[in-house]
Amino acid sequence: MPFTSKNQEMTIQQLKAIHDAQPFTPFVLHTADGRFFPVPHRDFLSHSPGGRTLVVYRDDESFSILDLLLVTEIEVPRPMQ
Repeated sequence: MPFTSKNQEMTIQQLKAIHDAQPFTPFVLHTADGRFFPVPHRDFLSHSPGGRTLVVYRDDESFSILDLLLVTEIEVPRPMQ
């Protein structure tokens, strides 16, 4: 089922809510092709003004550019105790 404008905005809003949460909780972005992108700190993720294009950075300063429409899941792991 294709994303509608309403569904796309909801996804952008969900990602922004998780990214901007206080306190920040690390999360993982999963894509349709099976890859995953850990976001250990809010500084490791940026998005375009419209929110559809994401840049996910890694510890070694490399990065991936993602289309939010290809993100299938935002996983927020349970904190370790």
